[in-house]
Amino acid sequence: MTAGILLNLMIALPPSGCETNGGIGMNSQTVIFIGVAIYVVLMLAVGVYAAKRNDTAAEFIVAGRRMPMFLCTATIIATWFGGGTMMGASGSAYDDGLLGVIADPFGATVALFLIGMFFARFFRRLRLMTYIELIEQRFGKVAATASTFTHVVSSIGWVAGMLVAFGLIFESLTGTPMHVGIIAGSAIVVIYTMVGGLWAVAMTDMIQVSIILVGIIVLFIVVLIDVGGWGAIAERIPDGTFRMTPRENTGEQWLNYIRMWLIFGLADIGSQSLLGRAMAAKSERVAQNSFYVAGFCYLAFAMIPVTLGIIGSVTMPDLADSESVIPSLALHHLHPVLVSIFVGAILAAVMSTCDSALLAAASLLSRIILPLVRKNPSDALTLTVTRYAIPTLGIIAVFIALKAQDIYDLLVDANILSLTATTVPFLLVVWWRKANRTGALAAMACGFLTWLITRSVAPELPGDLIGMGVCLITIIVVSLLTQKYDPPRPARDIDGNVVEFKDRLGTLGFRDS
Repeated sequence: MTAGILLNLMIALPPSGCETNGGIGMNSQTVIFIGVAIYVVLMLAVGVYAAKRNDTAAEFIVAGRRMPMFLCTATIIATWFGGGTMMGASGSAYDDGLLGVIADPFGATVALFLIGMFFARFFRRLRLMTYIELIEQRFGKVAATASTFTHVVSSIGWVAGMLVAFGLIFESLTGTPMHVGIIAGSAIVVIYTMVGGLWAVAMTDMIQVSIILVGIIVLFIVVLIDVGGWGAIAERIPDGTFRMTPRENTGEQWLNYIRMWLIFGLADIGSQSLLGRAMAAKSERVAQNSFYVAGFCYLAFAMIPVTLGIIGSVTMPDLADSESVIPSLALHHLHPVLVSIFVGAILAAVMSTCDSALLAAASLLSRIILPLVRKNPSDALTLTVTRYAIPTLGIIAVFIALKAQDIYDLLVDANILSLTATTVPFLLVVWWRKANRTGALAAMACGFLTWLITRSVAPELPGDLIGMGVCLITIIVVSLLTQKYDPPRPARDIDGNVVEFKDRLGTLGFRDS
Protein backbone atom coordinates (compact mmCIF):
# COMPACT_ATOMS: atom_id res chain seq x y z
CA MET A 1 0.00 0.00 0.00
CA THR A 2 2.78 2.43 0.89
CA ALA A 3 4.55 2.04 -2.43
CA GLY A 4 1.42 2.90 -4.40
CA ILE A 5 0.88 5.99 -2.28
CA LEU A 6 4.37 7.24 -2.90
CA LEU A 7 4.55 6.66 -6.61
CA ASN A 8 1.14 8.18 -7.22
CA LEU A 9 1.94 11.24 -5.13
CA MET A 10 4.68 12.11 -7.63
CA ILE A 11 1.93 12.80 -10.16
CA ALA A 12 -0.82 14.06 -7.91
CA LEU A 13 0.80 16.77 -5.81
CA PRO A 14 1.03 20.31 -7.14
CA PRO A 15 4.35 21.42 -8.64
CA SER A 16 6.92 22.97 -6.35
CA GLY A 17 6.28 26.59 -5.53
CA CYS A 18 2.79 26.65 -7.05
CA GLU A 19 0.17 28.93 -5.57
CA THR A 20 -3.22 27.59 -4.56
CA ASN A 21 -6.01 28.88 -2.41
CA GLY A 22 -4.16 29.42 0.83
CA GLY A 23 -1.02 28.53 -1.12
CA ILE A 24 2.61 28.63 -0.19
CA GLY A 25 4.69 31.71 -0.78
CA MET A 26 8.21 32.69 0.17
CA ASN A 27 7.26 33.91 3.66
CA SER A 28 5.43 30.70 4.48
CA GLN A 29 8.39 28.68 3.24
CA THR A 30 10.54 30.54 5.73
CA VAL A 31 8.07 29.76 8.52
CA ILE A 32 8.09 26.09 7.55
CA PHE A 33 11.88 25.89 7.45
CA ILE A 34 12.20 27.59 10.85
CA GLY A 35 9.64 25.20 12.34
CA VAL A 36 11.37 22.17 10.86
CA ALA A 37 14.77 23.39 12.08
CA ILE A 38 13.46 23.72 15.64
CA TYR A 39 11.91 20.28 15.38
CA VAL A 40 15.15 18.70 14.12
CA VAL A 41 17.23 20.26 16.89
CA LEU A 42 14.75 18.94 19.45
CA MET A 43 14.90 15.40 18.05
CA LEU A 44 18.70 15.37 18.04
CA ALA A 45 18.82 16.76 21.59
CA VAL A 46 16.56 13.95 22.76
CA GLY A 47 18.85 11.43 21.07
CA VAL A 48 21.91 12.81 22.83
CA TYR A 49 20.08 12.79 26.18
CA ALA A 50 18.92 9.20 25.69
CA ALA A 51 22.45 8.08 24.82
CA LYS A 52 23.39 8.40 28.50
CA ARG A 53 21.24 5.35 29.24
CA ASN A 54 22.75 3.06 26.60
CA ASP A 55 25.67 1.22 28.16
CA THR A 56 24.44 -2.25 27.19
CA ALA A 57 22.69 -3.93 24.30
CA ALA A 58 19.59 -4.45 26.46
CA GLU A 59 19.42 -0.71 27.21
CA PHE A 60 19.82 0.12 23.53
CA ILE A 61 17.43 -2.47 22.06
CA VAL A 62 14.72 -2.84 24.75
CA ALA A 63 15.30 0.25 26.94
CA GLY A 64 16.57 -1.87 29.82
CA ARG A 65 13.04 -3.34 30.13
CA ARG A 66 12.10 -0.30 32.26
CA MET A 67 9.70 1.60 30.01
CA PRO A 68 6.67 3.05 31.88
CA MET A 69 3.15 2.76 30.53
CA PHE A 70 2.71 6.32 29.28
CA LEU A 71 5.91 6.14 27.25
CA CYS A 72 5.26 2.60 26.02
CA THR A 73 1.76 3.55 24.88
CA ALA A 74 2.93 6.71 23.11
CA THR A 75 5.68 4.91 21.19
CA ILE A 76 3.25 2.17 20.04
CA ILE A 77 0.81 4.77 18.72
CA ALA A 78 3.54 6.79 17.00
CA THR A 79 5.08 3.69 15.43
CA TRP A 80 1.71 2.53 14.08
CA PHE A 81 0.53 5.98 12.94
CA GLY A 82 2.86 6.68 10.03
CA GLY A 83 2.72 8.29 6.64
CA GLY A 84 0.79 5.26 5.36
CA THR A 85 -2.05 5.99 7.77
CA MET A 86 -1.97 9.73 7.07
CA MET A 87 -2.03 9.42 3.27
CA GLY A 88 -3.04 5.83 2.55
CA ALA A 89 -6.09 5.60 4.80
CA SER A 90 -7.39 9.00 3.71
CA GLY A 91 -6.91 8.11 0.03
CA SER A 92 -8.64 4.75 0.41
CA ALA A 93 -11.55 6.41 2.21
CA TYR A 94 -11.72 8.99 -0.59
CA ASP A 95 -12.11 6.19 -3.16
CA ASP A 96 -14.12 3.53 -1.35
CA GLY A 97 -15.37 4.87 1.98
CA LEU A 98 -14.98 2.66 5.04
CA LEU A 99 -14.77 -0.48 2.91
CA GLY A 100 -11.47 0.85 1.59
CA VAL A 101 -9.89 1.17 5.05
CA ILE A 102 -10.53 -2.33 6.40
CA ALA A 103 -6.81 -3.11 6.46
CA ASP A 104 -5.82 0.20 8.03
CA PRO A 105 -6.99 1.43 10.48
CA PHE A 106 -9.42 -1.39 11.36
CA GLY A 107 -7.17 -4.40 10.76
CA ALA A 108 -4.19 -2.52 12.17
CA THR A 109 -6.15 -1.81 15.35
CA VAL A 110 -7.02 -5.50 15.66
CA ALA A 111 -3.29 -6.29 15.60
CA LEU A 112 -2.67 -4.08 18.65
CA PHE A 113 -5.48 -5.69 20.63
CA LEU A 114 -4.35 -9.20 19.66
CA ILE A 115 -0.80 -8.48 20.83
CA GLY A 116 -2.13 -7.16 24.14
CA MET A 117 -4.38 -10.18 24.65
CA PHE A 118 -2.23 -13.07 23.38
CA PHE A 119 1.45 -12.08 23.15
CA ALA A 120 2.55 -9.11 25.27
CA ARG A 121 2.76 -10.86 28.65
CA PHE A 122 4.56 -13.93 27.33
CA PHE A 123 7.24 -11.98 25.45
CA ARG A 124 7.84 -9.68 28.43
CA ARG A 125 8.21 -12.78 30.64
CA LEU A 126 10.87 -14.24 28.32
CA ARG A 127 13.03 -11.08 28.69
CA LEU A 128 14.47 -11.58 25.21
CA MET A 129 15.51 -8.69 22.96
CA THR A 130 13.86 -9.80 19.70
CA TYR A 131 10.86 -12.00 19.01
CA ILE A 132 12.82 -14.07 16.47
CA GLU A 133 15.01 -15.37 19.28
CA LEU A 134 11.99 -17.43 20.36
CA ILE A 135 11.57 -18.71 16.80
CA GLU A 136 15.24 -19.71 16.85
CA GLN A 137 14.82 -21.54 20.17
CA ARG A 138 11.84 -23.59 19.02
CA PHE A 139 12.30 -23.88 15.24
CA GLY A 140 16.05 -23.55 14.71
CA LYS A 141 18.48 -21.21 12.98
CA VAL A 142 17.17 -21.73 9.43
CA ALA A 143 13.66 -20.62 10.38
CA ALA A 144 15.05 -17.71 12.39
CA THR A 145 17.31 -16.59 9.54
CA ALA A 146 14.48 -16.76 7.01
CA SER A 147 12.21 -14.78 9.34
CA THR A 148 14.95 -12.20 9.89
CA PHE A 149 15.51 -11.80 6.16
CA THR A 150 11.78 -11.26 5.57
CA HIS A 151 11.53 -8.70 8.36
CA VAL A 152 14.66 -6.77 7.38
CA VAL A 153 13.67 -6.52 3.71
CA SER A 154 10.17 -5.38 4.68
CA SER A 155 11.57 -2.82 7.14
CA ILE A 156 13.96 -1.33 4.58
CA GLY A 157 11.14 -1.06 2.06
CA TRP A 158 8.89 0.57 4.62
CA VAL A 159 11.57 3.13 5.56
CA ALA A 160 12.22 3.88 1.90
CA GLY A 161 8.51 4.39 1.33
CA MET A 162 8.20 6.81 4.24
CA LEU A 163 11.23 8.79 3.05
CA VAL A 164 9.74 9.15 -0.42
CA ALA A 165 6.44 10.28 1.13
CA PHE A 166 8.22 12.97 3.10
CA GLY A 167 10.44 14.02 0.20
CA LEU A 168 7.50 14.41 -2.17
CA ILE A 169 5.26 16.31 0.22
CA PHE A 170 8.06 18.53 1.52
CA GLU A 171 8.96 19.37 -2.07
CA SER A 172 5.37 20.24 -2.92
CA LEU A 173 5.03 22.56 0.07
CA THR A 174 8.45 24.23 0.15
CA GLY A 175 10.00 23.84 -3.29
CA THR A 176 12.94 21.88 -1.84
CA PRO A 177 14.09 19.14 -4.27
CA MET A 178 12.75 15.74 -3.32
CA HIS A 179 16.16 14.11 -3.02
CA VAL A 180 17.26 16.75 -0.52
CA GLY A 181 14.27 16.00 1.69
CA ILE A 182 14.90 12.25 1.46
CA ILE A 183 18.57 12.52 2.39
CA ALA A 184 18.08 15.12 5.11
CA GLY A 185 15.14 13.29 6.67
CA SER A 186 17.00 9.98 6.74
CA ALA A 187 20.11 11.59 8.25
CA ILE A 188 18.12 13.03 11.14
CA VAL A 189 16.37 9.72 11.89
CA VAL A 190 19.60 7.73 11.62
CA ILE A 191 21.55 10.04 13.94
CA TYR A 192 19.16 10.11 16.87
CA THR A 193 18.28 6.41 16.55
CA MET A 194 21.92 5.37 16.32
CA VAL A 195 22.89 7.52 19.29
CA GLY A 196 19.95 6.92 21.60
CA GLY A 197 18.47 3.52 20.75
CA LEU A 198 14.97 2.63 21.93
CA TRP A 199 15.02 5.27 24.66
CA ALA A 200 15.54 7.95 21.99
CA VAL A 201 12.94 6.38 19.72
CA ALA A 202 10.36 6.25 22.52
CA MET A 203 11.04 9.79 23.75
CA THR A 204 10.94 11.28 20.28
CA ASP A 205 7.83 9.21 19.53
CA MET A 206 6.06 10.84 22.46
CA ILE A 207 6.85 14.27 21.00
CA GLN A 208 6.03 13.16 17.48
CA VAL A 209 2.61 11.71 18.31
CA SER A 210 1.71 15.03 19.95
CA ILE A 211 2.71 16.93 16.81
CA ILE A 212 0.80 14.49 14.59
CA LEU A 213 -2.35 14.95 16.64
CA VAL A 214 -2.07 18.74 16.65
CA GLY A 215 -1.51 18.78 12.88
CA ILE A 216 -4.43 16.57 11.86
CA ILE A 217 -6.84 18.00 14.45
CA VAL A 218 -6.08 21.56 13.29
CA LEU A 219 -6.63 20.51 9.68
CA PHE A 220 -9.85 18.67 10.54
CA ILE A 221 -11.35 21.61 12.46
CA VAL A 222 -10.45 24.20 9.81
CA VAL A 223 -11.76 22.03 6.95
CA LEU A 224 -15.00 21.27 8.80
CA ILE A 225 -15.58 24.97 9.47
CA ASP A 226 -14.80 25.94 5.88
CA VAL A 227 -17.22 23.40 4.39
CA GLY A 228 -20.07 24.47 6.67
CA GLY A 229 -19.96 21.67 9.22
CA TRP A 230 -20.61 17.92 9.05
CA GLY A 231 -24.29 18.43 8.28
CA ALA A 232 -23.47 20.18 5.01
CA ILE A 233 -21.19 17.28 4.02
CA ALA A 234 -23.34 14.38 5.22
CA GLU A 235 -26.18 15.09 2.82
CA ARG A 236 -23.77 14.95 -0.13
CA ILE A 237 -21.97 11.73 0.80
CA PRO A 238 -22.78 8.90 -1.67
CA ASP A 239 -24.75 5.88 -0.50
CA GLY A 240 -22.55 3.01 0.61
CA THR A 241 -19.71 5.21 1.89
CA PHE A 242 -20.04 3.73 5.38
CA ARG A 243 -20.54 0.15 4.22
CA MET A 244 -18.05 -2.33 5.72
CA THR A 245 -18.88 -5.59 3.94
CA PRO A 246 -18.31 -6.62 0.27
CA ARG A 247 -20.69 -5.06 -2.23
CA GLU A 248 -20.99 -8.32 -4.18
CA ASN A 249 -21.60 -11.65 -2.47
CA THR A 250 -18.98 -13.65 -4.40
CA GLY A 251 -16.30 -15.98 -3.14
CA GLU A 252 -13.53 -13.93 -4.71
CA GLN A 253 -14.72 -10.70 -3.04
CA TRP A 254 -15.06 -12.34 0.34
CA LEU A 255 -11.57 -13.87 0.09
CA ASN A 256 -10.08 -10.49 -0.71
CA TYR A 257 -12.14 -8.93 2.09
CA ILE A 258 -10.77 -11.43 4.62
CA ARG A 259 -7.29 -10.75 3.29
CA MET A 260 -7.75 -7.04 4.06
CA TRP A 261 -8.41 -7.84 7.70
CA LEU A 262 -5.48 -10.24 7.95
CA ILE A 263 -2.77 -8.33 6.04
CA PHE A 264 -2.38 -6.07 9.08
CA GLY A 265 -4.51 -7.83 11.67
CA LEU A 266 -2.34 -10.97 11.66
CA ALA A 267 0.75 -10.37 9.51
CA ASP A 268 1.93 -7.40 11.52
CA ILE A 269 1.55 -9.07 14.90
CA GLY A 270 4.96 -10.64 14.25
CA SER A 271 6.69 -7.28 14.12
CA GLN A 272 9.81 -6.38 16.07
CA SER A 273 8.72 -2.74 16.02
CA LEU A 274 5.65 -3.69 18.08
CA LEU A 275 6.78 -6.73 20.08
CA GLY A 276 9.93 -4.83 21.01
CA ARG A 277 7.69 -2.49 23.02
CA ALA A 278 6.22 -5.42 24.93
CA MET A 279 9.73 -6.64 25.73
CA ALA A 280 10.77 -3.12 26.80
CA ALA A 281 7.87 -2.55 29.21
CA LYS A 282 8.70 -2.49 32.90
CA SER A 283 6.24 -5.30 33.67
CA GLU A 284 3.81 -7.74 32.08
CA ARG A 285 0.92 -5.54 33.20
CA VAL A 286 2.41 -2.50 31.48
CA ALA A 287 3.16 -4.50 28.33
CA GLN A 288 -0.42 -5.77 28.10
CA ASN A 289 -2.21 -2.51 28.94
CA SER A 290 -0.04 -0.32 26.73
CA PHE A 291 -1.31 -2.20 23.69
CA TYR A 292 -4.93 -1.94 24.82
CA VAL A 293 -4.76 1.81 25.35
CA ALA A 294 -2.75 2.28 22.15
CA GLY A 295 -5.36 0.28 20.22
CA PHE A 296 -8.23 2.51 21.31
CA CYS A 297 -6.21 5.70 20.75
CA TYR A 298 -4.89 4.61 17.37
CA LEU A 299 -8.35 3.86 16.00
CA ALA A 300 -9.69 7.20 17.27
CA PHE A 301 -6.77 9.16 15.83
CA ALA A 302 -6.68 7.27 12.52
CA MET A 303 -10.36 7.96 11.90
CA ILE A 304 -9.51 11.66 11.51
CA PRO A 305 -7.63 11.23 8.19
CA VAL A 306 -10.28 8.68 7.16
CA THR A 307 -12.99 11.28 7.76
CA LEU A 308 -10.94 13.93 5.95
CA GLY A 309 -10.71 11.57 2.98
CA ILE A 310 -14.50 11.23 2.90
CA ILE A 311 -14.91 15.01 3.15
CA GLY A 312 -12.37 15.48 0.36
CA SER A 313 -14.28 13.07 -1.88
CA VAL A 314 -17.24 15.47 -1.64
CA THR A 315 -15.48 18.85 -1.74
CA MET A 316 -12.60 17.93 -4.10
CA PRO A 317 -14.03 15.15 -6.31
CA ASP A 318 -11.63 15.62 -9.23
CA LEU A 319 -8.24 15.00 -7.61
CA ALA A 320 -5.75 13.37 -9.98
CA ASP A 321 -4.85 10.96 -7.20
CA SER A 322 -6.95 10.28 -4.12
CA GLU A 323 -3.96 9.68 -1.88
CA SER A 324 -2.98 13.34 -2.16
CA VAL A 325 -6.23 14.41 -0.47
CA ILE A 326 -4.64 15.34 2.88
CA PRO A 327 -1.90 17.66 1.51
CA SER A 328 -4.41 19.04 -1.00
CA LEU A 329 -6.84 19.91 1.80
CA ALA A 330 -3.99 21.54 3.72
CA LEU A 331 -3.02 23.69 0.74
CA HIS A 332 -6.61 24.76 0.12
CA HIS A 333 -7.75 25.43 3.68
CA LEU A 334 -4.82 26.28 5.97
CA HIS A 335 -3.12 29.58 6.64
CA PRO A 336 0.65 29.39 5.91
CA VAL A 337 1.47 29.27 9.64
CA LEU A 338 -0.91 26.34 10.08
CA VAL A 339 0.62 24.67 7.01
CA SER A 340 3.94 24.73 8.87
CA ILE A 341 2.26 22.81 11.72
CA PHE A 342 0.91 20.33 9.21
CA VAL A 343 4.37 19.84 7.69
CA GLY A 344 5.62 19.14 11.20
CA ALA A 345 2.92 16.52 11.55
CA ILE A 346 4.02 14.84 8.31
CA LEU A 347 7.65 14.93 9.41
CA ALA A 348 6.66 13.44 12.77
CA ALA A 349 4.58 10.69 11.14
CA VAL A 350 7.46 9.73 8.85
CA MET A 351 10.13 9.80 11.55
CA SER A 352 8.05 7.88 14.09
CA THR A 353 7.78 5.01 11.60
CA CYS A 354 11.32 5.16 10.22
CA ASP A 355 13.15 5.15 13.56
CA SER A 356 11.26 2.09 14.80
CA ALA A 357 11.75 0.16 11.56
CA LEU A 358 15.48 0.90 11.46
CA LEU A 359 16.03 -0.07 15.10
CA ALA A 360 13.97 -3.25 14.68
CA ALA A 361 15.91 -4.40 11.62
CA ALA A 362 19.27 -3.53 13.20
CA SER A 363 18.34 -5.43 16.36
CA LEU A 364 17.51 -8.56 14.38
CA LEU A 365 20.80 -8.39 12.50
CA SER A 366 22.83 -8.14 15.71
CA ARG A 367 20.89 -10.73 17.68
CA ILE A 368 20.16 -13.33 14.97
CA ILE A 369 22.68 -12.90 12.14
CA LEU A 370 25.79 -11.79 14.09
CA PRO A 371 25.99 -15.10 16.06
CA LEU A 372 26.17 -16.94 12.73
CA VAL A 373 29.36 -15.01 11.96
CA ARG A 374 30.83 -14.67 15.46
CA LYS A 375 29.95 -17.40 17.94
CA ASN A 376 28.82 -16.08 21.33
CA PRO A 377 29.43 -12.40 20.56
CA SER A 378 30.05 -10.14 23.54
CA ASP A 379 27.48 -7.62 24.70
CA ALA A 380 29.76 -4.80 23.58
CA LEU A 381 30.04 -6.25 20.07
CA THR A 382 26.27 -6.76 19.87
CA LEU A 383 25.73 -3.14 20.87
CA THR A 384 28.29 -1.91 18.32
CA VAL A 385 26.80 -3.96 15.48
CA THR A 386 23.30 -2.75 16.34
CA ARG A 387 24.43 0.89 16.30
CA TYR A 388 26.25 0.71 12.99
CA ALA A 389 23.64 -1.44 11.30
CA ILE A 390 21.26 1.52 11.63
CA PRO A 391 23.15 3.90 9.28
CA THR A 392 23.92 0.99 6.95
CA LEU A 393 20.25 0.11 6.62
CA GLY A 394 19.42 3.80 6.36
CA ILE A 395 21.76 4.23 3.39
CA ILE A 396 20.16 1.26 1.63
CA ALA A 397 16.72 2.73 2.30
CA VAL A 398 17.80 6.11 0.88
CA PHE A 399 19.13 4.45 -2.26
CA ILE A 400 15.84 2.61 -2.72
CA ALA A 401 13.85 5.77 -1.99
CA LEU A 402 15.75 7.69 -4.69
CA LYS A 403 14.91 4.88 -7.14
CA ALA A 404 11.37 4.34 -5.83
CA GLN A 405 9.85 3.85 -9.27
CA ASP A 406 11.82 0.63 -9.64
CA ILE A 407 10.96 -1.10 -6.37
CA TYR A 408 7.17 -1.18 -6.24
CA ASP A 409 6.99 -4.95 -6.65
CA LEU A 410 9.77 -5.43 -4.09
CA LEU A 411 7.85 -3.48 -1.46
CA VAL A 412 4.61 -5.33 -2.09
CA ASP A 413 6.25 -8.76 -2.26
CA ALA A 414 8.15 -8.17 0.98
CA ASN A 415 4.86 -7.68 2.86
CA ILE A 416 3.22 -10.61 1.07
CA LEU A 417 6.11 -12.87 2.06
CA SER A 418 5.36 -12.26 5.74
CA LEU A 419 1.74 -13.37 5.41
CA THR A 420 2.50 -16.44 3.31
CA ALA A 421 5.57 -17.81 5.07
CA THR A 422 6.23 -16.41 8.55
CA THR A 423 2.96 -15.31 10.15
CA VAL A 424 1.64 -18.79 10.97
CA PRO A 425 4.93 -20.13 12.42
CA PHE A 426 5.12 -17.01 14.60
CA LEU A 427 1.57 -17.45 15.92
CA LEU A 428 2.12 -21.12 16.71
CA VAL A 429 5.54 -20.63 18.27
CA VAL A 430 3.65 -19.17 21.22
CA TRP A 431 0.29 -20.93 21.05
CA TRP A 432 0.95 -24.55 20.06
CA ARG A 433 3.34 -26.58 22.12
CA LYS A 434 3.52 -29.39 19.54
CA ALA A 435 4.82 -27.14 16.76
CA ASN A 436 8.32 -28.28 15.82
CA ARG A 437 11.20 -27.32 13.56
CA THR A 438 10.31 -29.73 10.76
CA GLY A 439 6.71 -28.52 10.66
CA ALA A 440 7.74 -24.86 10.67
CA LEU A 441 10.26 -25.22 7.84
CA ALA A 442 7.86 -27.28 5.73
CA ALA A 443 5.09 -24.75 6.34
CA MET A 444 7.24 -21.76 5.38
CA ALA A 445 8.29 -23.46 2.14
CA CYS A 446 4.78 -24.64 1.23
CA GLY A 447 3.19 -21.28 2.00
CA PHE A 448 5.67 -19.45 -0.19
CA LEU A 449 5.38 -21.95 -3.06
CA THR A 450 1.57 -21.80 -2.89
CA TRP A 451 1.70 -18.02 -3.26
CA LEU A 452 4.02 -18.31 -6.27
CA ILE A 453 1.79 -20.89 -7.96
CA THR A 454 -1.43 -18.98 -7.26
CA ARG A 455 0.15 -15.80 -8.56
CA SER A 456 0.92 -17.53 -11.86
CA VAL A 457 -2.21 -19.67 -12.29
CA ALA A 458 -4.95 -17.48 -10.74
CA PRO A 459 -3.60 -13.95 -10.16
CA GLU A 460 -7.09 -12.64 -9.42
CA LEU A 461 -7.16 -14.65 -6.18
CA PRO A 462 -5.41 -13.53 -2.95
CA GLY A 463 -2.39 -15.82 -3.22
CA ASP A 464 -0.92 -14.65 0.07
CA LEU A 465 -4.10 -15.58 1.97
CA ILE A 466 -4.25 -18.99 0.27
CA GLY A 467 -0.55 -19.45 1.02
CA MET A 468 -1.18 -18.68 4.67
CA GLY A 469 -3.92 -21.32 4.78
CA VAL A 470 -1.59 -23.92 3.25
CA CYS A 471 1.11 -22.85 5.71
CA LEU A 472 -1.25 -23.46 8.63
CA ILE A 473 -2.34 -26.89 7.42
CA THR A 474 1.25 -27.91 6.69
CA ILE A 475 2.70 -26.97 10.07
CA ILE A 476 -0.08 -28.83 11.89
CA VAL A 477 0.12 -32.00 9.78
CA VAL A 478 3.92 -32.20 9.54
CA SER A 479 4.45 -31.37 13.22
CA LEU A 480 2.04 -34.11 14.31
CA LEU A 481 3.69 -36.65 11.99
CA THR A 482 7.23 -35.87 13.19
CA GLN A 483 6.80 -35.59 16.97
CA LYS A 484 9.08 -38.56 17.69
CA TYR A 485 11.65 -37.72 15.05
CA ASP A 486 11.74 -34.03 15.94
CA PRO A 487 10.34 -33.46 19.46
CA PRO A 488 9.11 -29.90 20.11
CA ARG A 489 11.56 -27.61 21.84
CA PRO A 490 10.61 -25.54 24.89
CA ALA A 491 10.59 -21.76 25.18
CA ARG A 492 13.38 -20.34 27.34
CA ASP A 493 13.98 -16.95 28.89
CA ILE A 494 17.16 -14.96 28.45
CA ASP A 495 18.83 -16.95 31.26
CA GLY A 496 18.05 -20.28 29.62
CA ASN A 497 15.26 -21.25 32.03
CA VAL A 498 12.26 -23.08 30.56
CA VAL A 499 9.15 -20.88 30.48
CA GLU A 500 5.87 -22.75 30.70
CA PHE A 501 3.09 -22.08 28.19
CA LYS A 502 0.53 -20.95 30.75
CA ASP A 503 -1.04 -17.79 32.18
CA ARG A 504 -0.41 -15.88 28.94
CA LEU A 505 -3.69 -14.10 28.28
CA GLY A 506 -3.80 -10.33 28.71
CA THR A 507 -6.37 -10.38 31.52
CA LEU A 508 -4.48 -8.35 34.12
CA GLY A 509 -6.17 -5.21 35.36
CA PHE A 510 -4.86 -1.66 35.09
CA ARG A 511 -3.95 -1.35 38.75
CA ASP A 512 -0.26 -0.50 39.27
CA SER A 513 0.29 0.00 35.54
